[in-house]
Amino acid sequence: MSYGYHPRSNISVLLDNAGLLERMITFTLCTIPSCVFLFINGTILFTLRSKSVFCDTCRYILLFNLLLADTAQLAVCQVLFLLSVCRIRLTYPVCGTITVFANLTTVISPLTLMVMSLEQYVAVCFPLRHAIIVTIRNTRLAIIAVWTLSSLHNIFRVILLLDFPFEDLDSLLMKDLCSELTMLLGSRSKVYDNGFTGFLFVSAAMVIISSYIGVIIAARSASTGKASALKARNTLMLHLVQLCLSLSSTIYNPMLVALIKIVQSEGFLRLYRFLYVLMILFPRCLSSLIYGLRDHTIRPVLLAHVGCQLKLKAVVGSS
Repeated sequence: MSYGYHPRSNISVLLDNAGLLERMITFTLCTIPSCVFLFINGTILFTLRSKSVFCDTCRYILLFNLLLADTAQLAVCQVLFLLSVCRIRLTYPVCGTITVFANLTTVISPLTLMVMSLEQYVAVCFPLRHAIIVTIRNTRLAIIAVWTLSSLHNIFRVILLLDFPFEDLDSLLMKDLCSELTMLLGSRSKVYDNGFTGFLFVSAAMVIISSYIGVIIAARSASTGKASALKARNTLMLHLVQLCLSLSSTIYNPMLVALIKIVQSEGFLRLYRFLYVLMILFPRCLSSLIYGLRDHTIRPVLLAHVGCQLKLKAVVGSS
């Protein structure tokens, strides 16, 4: 059975024809910032489990879930990117396993942002009932619901994938490089994936915008603290910005398919690197910068942990 991914095959051909120097530059420019932010995210995740104030506060529990999903997504995307740069082709089962995990964490981020926005809304608009509504138990149930919905979405994608007649292929080794786009085998998979992605991000945007409007209305009320309302409003705006950045990563592969038709090969490879950093790395690194360094409670503990780790590395290096 023939493949219907000719534009994607052209991307694979361009990466195959790239010289060793070009691939080394791509490898270096994209791997170094990825490793730096994986280190930062890992340090923040450790920080959020190092103090009881973080483990017993619903807001920080949700932040931990968001950072965990973004860190896992960053690691998986970097693995797929390095496989493409090194021109390593996988079998369909291996590629399917990797992309399922990547899609699992992709869905978790916008869903967690929805829950975090609702928590901010309750904190500002219903301050007296916040402690009753937003409890550790309810927060954990919300996180379980987020992971369950994301898992069900991936199970349905796998069911659609199994309808593809793999027995008609000469080999299970992929002719194209592994990506979420190449694993959308069949029209039903594409329609379902596009429909779910659109529904997910529209729903998340509506929840965040509605929470933002509710906070603005509450801020005009004399019974609401102006400072807390202003802080919540700014946080919700950051949630919306991050949601837009998360959405940008979902159009990364379709954008490459469109650009390869109009951009020359040499310029496309440079654009390929730039778009990867802008649309894949940057959104996944933004969580640590926004929520880690911005938070006055996390910042001193985070800087202390980073300082200790750097000192430890310096001592090991000198010895």
